[in-house]
Amino acid sequence: MANGKLENVPPFLEALRGLAPLIAEWRAAFDRDRRLPDVVFEALADAGLFRLWLPRSLGGPELSPLEFMHVVEAASALDGSVGWLVGNGGGMSRVGGYLPAAIVRDWFATPRTFVVSATGAVGSAERVDGGYRVTGRWPFGSGAPHGTHFMALATVGSDPAPDQPRLCVYFDAEQVTRHDTWHVSGLRGTGSSDFEVRDAFVSAERVHTFLGHTPTEPGLLYRMPPLSVFAWTVSVVPLGIAQGAIDAFVSLAENKTRLGAAGVLRDSELVQATVGRAETQHRAARALLVETMNELMDATDVGGERLVRARARLRTAAAHAAETALHIVHMLAAEAGSAAIFESGALERTVRDVQAAAKHVAMNPMSYSIGGRMLLGLDPGTTRF
Repeated sequence: MANGKLENVPPFLEALRGLAPLIAEWRAAFDRDRRLPDVVFEALADAGLFRLWLPRSLGGPELSPLEFMHVVEAASALDGSVGWLVGNGGGMSRVGGYLPAAIVRDWFATPRTFVVSATGAVGSAERVDGGYRVTGRWPFGSGAPHGTHFMALATVGSDPAPDQPRLCVYFDAEQVTRHDTWHVSGLRGTGSSDFEVRDAFVSAERVHTFLGHTPTEPGLLYRMPPLSVFAWTVSVVPLGIAQGAIDAFVSLAENKTRLGAAGVLRDSELVQATVGRAETQHRAARALLVETMNELMDATDVGGERLVRARARLRTAAAHAAETALHIVHMLAAEAGSAAIFESGALERTVRDVQAAAKHVAMNPMSYSIGGRMLLGLDPGTTRF
């Protein structure tokens, strides 16, 4: 089980600590412009935070899933939008294990490469000489304003059979039209707008099946079930946001006076119990998420029923992590009183961001039914987990 070491993490954590003042300086622009300012995006990119899963053979760090978790959590604790984009951008650098090495080397010759992905819709593809002609529009393209390449799902034909394999197709930014659709309450800085292509040519070497694809790299990360890996990239974000809320509340409690009572918030036994409960719930949810990822890594090359159960447990742990993060943030915001409603405070932002993050399909509470069905001796009811 090659998953316990975290020796590659410290440089990224140090980079995030160094970027904290810049993020704080520009944070108001995240909400106003509904995207990251160029200066923030470029600083994150230059720190290598959008290439976390790029294979070592192609010049990347190829972090383990647990190393990846530590980095994305730290980014999410600083700011939910930053964490979401580090998770998405850093996670999509795993294309280095799916596409031909020559393509990936060319793309990632600059650290500012950002691969946008969208799986919330399916476009249509037509086979032509040398590749495909693709048309479609996809929502939730996180990082679209800074995207250099875009991955989307498509099937061959305009009316494909339900069981027809879905394809991952990769476009250059010049082929894509971005639509200004990201008018939302939380994770505003992610710029997760729709994007569209019409009759765009994609060479065959830039296309692979969504499921069942043979990886181009030997690492465990690239052999793991793609849907599980995809879910991991976003499911670690809410707990990071919750950690940011805990940090913000602790800082607030050191100075905020209590109306009609002596002392500050942290002097209250109720507040002390709330913080203790928040930390315990956070650690428990995180431990379950780590446990299920460890099991998934161990089960990947075993396959069979063990792998199916590991996949199901990871998704239920992801749903539980999101629910727990929501509960922690709302509990702390309630205890903070009026301080939690001001845009100038960190808690107001964490409330909005954790609510938006928890809406992602990878953390849908319906995932519990998959694990429940299997425990009851039924089939999972779906293969999309």
